[in-house]
Amino acid sequence: MDDLQAISDLLHGPGEPMTGSTMTDEQALDFARQRFPYSEFCLVRHWRWIDLDVSDAQRVELEKTQRQPVILYAHGVVYDSSRRWDVGDVVRTSPLSVFEEGFLFRTLNSTYLMLGDGQRKSAALETVGRIRF
Repeated sequence: MDDLQAISDLLHGPGEPMTGSTMTDEQALDFARQRFPYSEFCLVRHWRWIDLDVSDAQRVELEKTQRQPVILYAHGVVYDSSRRWDVGDVVRTSPLSVFEEGFLFRTLNSTYLMLGDGQRKSAALETVGRIRF
């Protein structure tokens, strides 16, 4: 499969349905401000949970730093506490550290609140790396 087709399939093709939080944007913002008053958080919609196809060596390196071969890619930033992204921006996270409560995707730097429905997909690390913003 060529690179462009792999990226297109990842971003626009079907995936396994997943459900995030059913909170409204306002409810999620209140929740995050109370739960994470001193850390970075980002509310996202239209997201994709991407399981990365990595080698055993890459998996071991991720595990050494308490990370997993999973990233979150979202087409709709709702709110970012650090103003790294504007409303409506696209975001690609660093690897997952902890997943909690069925919608809190925590990296080593930030917590992403997965709002609404999304999809779970798999992709080669190289394919994800070729996505341009």
